[in-house]
Amino acid sequence: MRRYGFDALRYSLAVIFIWFGLLKPLGISPAEQLVLQTVDWMPFFSADVWLSAIGWWEVVIGVLFLYKPAIRFAIGLLAMQMVGTFMPLVLLPAITFQEGRIPYGLTMEGQYIIKNLLIISSALVIGGTVSNKSNNA
Repeated sequence: MRRYGFDALRYSLAVIFIWFGLLKPLGISPAEQLVLQTVDWMPFFSADVWLSAIGWWEVVIGVLFLYKPAIRFAIGLLAMQMVGTFMPLVLLPAITFQEGRIPYGLTMEGQYIIKNLLIISSALVIGGTVSNKSNNA
């Protein structure tokens, strides 16, 4: 497990981010409405532009996890992306929680968001194994 676990986590995150990311600009993401409702209040760009940008951002994160020297950068991008991922819990509680059951009764959308705790934990495990050459000097 020790021998293959790191790469299994790294490749799993790559697949998840590339796959889920590509669904957004292609217009076939099951999370599309949740993303659109979350970014609808943001100025600067239309919700559709945000959806595409978020999707490509996720693809970049996934690709970076495939290249070991880029893992720390991937984790930094992932951290920024996760802030947006958790926003619906605050901005859209009527969608992410069952009526009258806040904060425990999650809807399917809420569960979809909370599962990202596992992604964050995986990134922390991977990040903890990346050596820092300046520390080894």
